[in-house]
Amino acid sequence: MVIHESAEDYLESILILRERRGHVRSIDIVNELGYSKPSVSIAMKKLRENGYISMAADGSITLNESGLEIAKRVYGRHKTITKLFALLGVSEKQAAADACKVEHDLSEETFRCISAFVEKNGSA
Repeated sequence: MVIHESAEDYLESILILRERRGHVRSIDIVNELGYSKPSVSIAMKKLRENGYISMAADGSITLNESGLEIAKRVYGRHKTITKLFALLGVSEKQAAADACKVEHDLSEETFRCISAFVEKNGSA
């Protein structure tokens, strides 16, 4: 199944927020990403309908197995690419921002090579 970059960003954000806060609600995503409440609400509905997330009666959001798999993949790519940029001398903040821009578009081959390079040359 093809998933759009924006959906990957939402799933990744849910994973990050869950790690940071222990629980996630739509308002947390609004605050994290800076999107409007209606935009996040629509996105959560689509993610729920596609089986990537579940929402409890209290509004808490949980990643389902398929959503968690995608979120971990994207976040793993993000962290590895951020490390690569940091190894090149890019500031941590800029490295993370730039990693967000490229994490979705790299081929598997290029990402495997980046991962091998980062692993061989140490983490930043």
